[in-house]
Order: sequence, then C-alpha cells, then structure tokens
Amino acid sequence: MSYTGRLAPSPTGLLHLGHARTFWIAFERARAANGTLWLRDEDLDPQRSRAEFSTAMKEDLHWLGITWDHEMRQSDRISYYHAALGQLISSGHTYPCTCSRKDLAQSTQAPHEDDDEPIYAGTCRTKSSGPWALEPRPSLNYRFRVPDGEIITFDDLHAGPQSFTAGVDFGDFLIWRKDNLPSYQLACVVDDAATHITEVVRGCDLLKSTARQILLQRALGLLAPQYFHCDLLRDELGMRLAKRHDALALRSLREQGFTPAQVRARFSL
Repeated sequence: MSYTGRLAPSPTGLLHLGHARTFWIAFERARAANGTLWLRDEDLDPQRSRAEFSTAMKEDLHWLGITWDHEMRQSDRISYYHAALGQLISSGHTYPCTCSRKDLAQSTQAPHEDDDEPIYAGTCRTKSSGPWALEPRPSLNYRFRVPDGEIITFDDLHAGPQSFTAGVDFGDFLIWRKDNLPSYQLACVVDDAATHITEVVRGCDLLKSTARQILLQRALGLLAPQYFHCDLLRDELGMRLAKRHDALALRSLREQGFTPAQVRARFSL
C-alpha cells in the first residue's frame, strides 16, 4: 500500500513548538515515502474548540513549511462514529455507564502522560446484560469492555516493542458520551480507517492509547496502521510542552521575528 499519514491537531489553543516538531516529523516521513498526508481537525471538544484556533493552526503549519493533500473535520463525522458505536453495542464490546464526570470531561481529548484516563473500577460493567438496541441511548455514556489480562503488543517504528496489559495498564475506557460525542479513542480509530492511514506519527505520551485503539480496531474489524511515537519536547523542568507554554506557541515565535528555519532548528532542544 502507498504511504498515507495524517496531522491531527485539536483547535483548543495555539500550536506550540512540541506540536510543530511532531507534525514536521509526520510531514517529513510522508514526503520521504512520496505519500499522501491528511490534516484532521480534531474539534470534538464543544467547550474548548474554537474556529479561530482552527484557522490559526492551518496558517501556522503553512508558515512552518508543512503542506497536506486532504482535510477533514471531526465535527462533520458524528454519524460515522454513531455507526461504529452501534456495531460495538451489537457485538457486546461496550456497555452503558453512569460514572465519573471527570472521565467524561477528558474523553474527547487525547490523553497525555500526566492526565491519562484512570483505570475504571468496573462499577457499571456488571449492571449490563442481555441484548441492547443498535442505537445508543441518548442519556447514557458507553465504555469499551477490555479483555482483562490480555497483553496487547505492537512494534513501534521509533520506540521499539511495546506491551500493555488490559485491566492493569488501563481499564474499560470511555468511547461515547451522553451528549452525543465519541471519545478521542473511538473517533481516532474510525477516522484512521476511513482515510486509509498506513502510519500514525504522534507523541510517545500516546503509546498506551495505541493499545486501546488496537482493541477497538479488532472489535470493529479494522486493520491497524503502523505507529511512530516521537520523543516529546520538554521545558527546562522536564515537563512536556503544552498549550500553557504561550511563549513557545508558533504564533508567538512568528511575532517575535523567528523564521521557519529558526523554529525548525529548535526541534532538537
């Protein structure tokens, strides 16, 4: 298969130097393979996603020298996620859950090393049995039922062999919210399959998410892409760069007079 990669920024703030480095690596790998690159606007967070950030991220990526071939916006694709949920319900891979508002608030965003979804205690797992309707109930959230004790392995093209144990490293994770939104994990799997992504390039803080997504791919009968998890850029205290680092936002660096080449030179910091 020909190479197809993707850039997947979320419009919840300005892109910073860490984002830029990851997206530059994705761009370079697609270009080296003479492949195709998608830009996926992950705008599912209704509280934090803003149109001005979406516009800014495209402008900043173009300024840096990154181009892409196709675009998609997740908020336009709710019906596809809805269909995937129906498939998971009918196959018994998911169950309704009424727990943890905090988990729900985090579920539309990609989890990071310092805010990963906590392991679920399984409170609602035993409440659900019998056949369910193919349509999700609008007043309920849904979790994916992980196969406790199963070891999920994959060979990362940068980080090497990886192994995570379901029920130990992560528990039953949210895939749908009662406000009619999919989780990051479900939307990511559905969209990667729809656009025929052959390699996912993203930060190494999402290695555990890959194990979750492999389980979803199996349950939905989808092929798994290859994965390349980059090292993270960190500040002087060793913390990963985040949107709180306003001074390192691409927009701020541009306004300070940095050139694209000077910004790219900082990717090794």
